Amino acid sequence: MCIFVRIFRQTMSEVAPYSINVGGELLWLEAPIVMGILNATPDSFYQHHEGAEAIRMRTKQMLAEGAKILDVGACSTRPGFTPPDEDEEMRRLREALTIVRKEAPKAIVSVDTFRASVARMCVEEFGVQILNDISGGSLDSSMFQTVAELGVPYILTHNAAIDETDAAGFMAQFLRDMGSKVEELHKMGVCDVILDPGFGFSKTLEQNYIIMRNLEVLHELHLPLLVGVSHKSMIYKLLGTIPDEALNGSSVLHTVALMKGAHILRVHEVKEAMECIKINSQLTTSKFNSLA
Repeated sequence: MCIFVRIFRQTMSEVAPYSINVGGELLWLEAPIVMGILNATPDSFYQHHEGAEAIRMRTKQMLAEGAKILDVGACSTRPGFTPPDEDEEMRRLREALTIVRKEAPKAIVSVDTFRASVARMCVEEFGVQILNDISGGSLDSSMFQTVAELGVPYILTHNAAIDETDAAGFMAQFLRDMGSKVEELHKMGVCDVILDPGFGFSKTLEQNYIIMRNLEVLHELHLPLLVGVSHKSMIYKLLGTIPDEALNGSSVLHTVALMKGAHILRVHEVKEAMECIKINSQLTTSKFNSLA
């Protein structure tokens, strides 16, 4: 038992205290933080917020519950989704971001989009500080260059099928995929890259759990790690339920991710995620932890 605790504490101590530049100020990630999801779309797989009052109340609630970042999206990325056209996505985002900026002008806001033109509009018109691209640059060839020009942090999501039958081979290819895109972004001048393993994107249920079991491998890339599993199919399909019944499973996986060194949790329920962080912090930083 003592050997296990020492190994666990050593592993956690090797996770670097990162920071990212958001709008000219450093956001330190020495302690995990929560990114709250605001879906300004009528067709998200779980929770959506349409209309000025719903968006305003969602913004207020997430910040009050402890969200450090608000992630605003206007294009559903559920499996089999049909995205709105560019003009419609921009219209939805302009409406939502106008309300968010009025309700919380100093909030750190990311925008969830795979379109470079939409990303540019959000940064230039609304001062959005972070870009969250679920495609990892694969759906818009100009995304990486646009991010470099805008000079904002970029959430790099793994979204590519891997045809490997064993866990070791899968993780090796997964790490190569992420590493090559990180290198490409750095060469283009993107300084702040946040890694998102892309749970649920182009992966089988078993592959999602292979990644979760081996999540600490991503620390080899020496970048902040974001985990987004909230209410996803890897939970409700495994349990034989539906997205609305996946809160408990989400909290379980959030806790696992935190124990493996996740820096940011992207969630629907901010309060519950903050509770996971508080409990994990007590487990890993309490002065009574040592058994030596």
